[in-house]
Amino acid sequence: MRVIVNQVEYELPKESVITDALSLIEAKPPYAVAVNLHFVPKTKHGEYLLNENDQLEVIAPVTGG
Repeated sequence: MRVIVNQVEYELPKESVITDALSLIEAKPPYAVAVNLHFVPKTKHGEYLLNENDQLEVIAPVTGG
């Protein structure tokens, strides 16, 4: 199935969850995840089923001063 992660297209098997997509892009914590512009808590990443053409945004915190 096709999903878009941070504006890049990827292929994942059907029945994939957010943690599968995070592994694919080798995401390093800390980060927040939104699917189709809706925040998904970290506690739900392992059970949130992705659908064809879902758009994920993996957002790292920004620090500065």
